Amino acid sequence: MSHHKLAASVQGLQSSAIRELLKQSKMAGVISLGGGIPDPTLFDREGLQMAADAVLSTYSGEAFQYGLSEGYPALREAIAQLCLGRGIEGQPDDVVITSGSQQSLDILARALINPGDTVVVERPTYLAALQVFGLAQARFESVGTDGDGMRVDELEALVAEKTIKAVYIVPTFGNPGGVTLSDERRKKLVALSKRYDFVIIEDDPYSELSYTDEVFRPLLAHAKAIGNEQNVVYTSTFSKILAPGTRVGWLIVPEWLKRAVVNLKQTTDLHTSMLSQLMTCEYLKTGRLPGQIALIREAYRHKYALFAQALEAELGDVLTFHKPKGGMFLWARFNNGLNTTRWLEKTLSNGVVYVPGEFFYCSEPDCSTLRVSFVTATDDELQEAVRRLKVSL
Repeated sequence: MSHHKLAASVQGLQSSAIRELLKQSKMAGVISLGGGIPDPTLFDREGLQMAADAVLSTYSGEAFQYGLSEGYPALREAIAQLCLGRGIEGQPDDVVITSGSQQSLDILARALINPGDTVVVERPTYLAALQVFGLAQARFESVGTDGDGMRVDELEALVAEKTIKAVYIVPTFGNPGGVTLSDERRKKLVALSKRYDFVIIEDDPYSELSYTDEVFRPLLAHAKAIGNEQNVVYTSTFSKILAPGTRVGWLIVPEWLKRAVVNLKQTTDLHTSMLSQLMTCEYLKTGRLPGQIALIREAYRHKYALFAQALEAELGDVLTFHKPKGGMFLWARFNNGLNTTRWLEKTLSNGVVYVPGEFFYCSEPDCSTLRVSFVTATDDELQEAVRRLKVSL
């Protein structure tokens, strides 16, 4: 064996449990509640075709050429306007285009984390964030969550005792827990960041996917209100509101961090695909995105309501779950101590797959939890999936 030839940092790197489950979900007859994959029937094929035609007829030279590491200027301007609609005031120069928000996290980990630095995450948290910060050799601390998101009081007790480098959080319709950080806690979190001088990495892929008209101000907006914007980095993506295959995400970074981020972007892939950037930019020019978001929101709200009702009817005596206000995920827990990692073998034999909850913890996992995504399956498949889960008990 040649394991000794591998870098120490990657020797313990595990494949994503979710990516592995995606392979099983493609088996004939299997209904997948696993990956957080947008419903492909909702992709705006007509609008994307219009955007592609416009690029190929007008910008073919640029589309197939190298581009700026920071990103295509017109797209950065359009994203600054999009963020303004979310409550974030900024300039196009504050925006750095990335190849999806996963690259954003990778770049931030490289830019911010020294081996042994402490990163605080929610319990549970996004699996791929654990992977990327783990690769940077961060130490993890975790704080609990409840119906109002991260327990910021737990964080306050932690930072009073221990120096931390960063807090990573998905504050709105989080993955995997589906919880949303309350406004009161958002203000307290950015105040703690100012007081103890740690960085907040705000990951926001889902905030447009709301089931209600309630508006949640980004942490970056709250931070600007108290003069702490230098400690908040915001990342988002077009993956959940347009198409994940384009691999277009973005970062909004403070001035002190920008040069490092751009240099790392250069060393990683030079720049995000110009074809994808120009297509995204042309799509935004069509004015179709708000209607597309409204379509996705309504479809996901409907699927969530149908799925939650079926779960409560069939499994409500043994399963409890958080009722999200938006997003793509439902986080559930068995009250009978059932181990969901072991149970997966049985549900897979009955043709349904989900993600066991233990993979979303940096330590001391709750093995009676699971994450289900309801957005890709059809209405009939969702109801059938619940029936298959019930017969697997």
